Amino acid sequence: MRALPIEPRSSASAVGSRLRAARQAQQMTIDQLATATGLTKGFISRVERDQTSPSVTNLVSMCDVLNITVGSLFDEPDVVFVPAADAPVIDLGGTGVDERLLSPRRESRVQVIRSRIAPGSAGGGGNELYSLNADIDFVHVISGSVSVHFAATSLDLEPGDSLTLDGREPHSWHVRGDDGCDLIWVLAPATWAGSGAPL
Repeated sequence: MRALPIEPRSSASAVGSRLRAARQAQQMTIDQLATATGLTKGFISRVERDQTSPSVTNLVSMCDVLNITVGSLFDEPDVVFVPAADAPVIDLGGTGVDERLLSPRRESRVQVIRSRIAPGSAGGGGNELYSLNADIDFVHVISGSVSVHFAATSLDLEPGDSLTLDGREPHSWHVRGDDGCDLIWVLAPATWAGSGAPL
């Protein structure tokens, strides 16, 4: 009976690039890794470029020095696609705003929101200053213009402008003019992080 051919995996395992990323994350040079493992710099370089496959012994040795598990090199990438048409509507308390969550609901490290205010609508964050449970509140203006208000000052943002602030700093915002606007907000961590209750 003839053996059936083994089908290769459809996606590259990216072992080399993951080893390189782990080494660089620890600010370790190839020379340092070579010294610690007893392997040559050339061999490690070829492994990182997926030009050669290390033996199990060599792979374990590199992982030990890099303080990662061998299994982590073969994990499927954590990639979540959110189609624009399926982005869920959320309500962060704004007025006249269509808010869509662009990042995955389960993602607690960051929350990305697209806010659209239709032309002729005086939309915004409301009349009262508010704060968020986020270390970072970042806004980027795609189109239109907005004013961001603080207790003692205001800033006007035009298309292409960005603003980064501490989410706990009381602030609010509103659209300037009648053209509407399109904004991207990035909150880190997500406003529900720690509460166990995503929006």
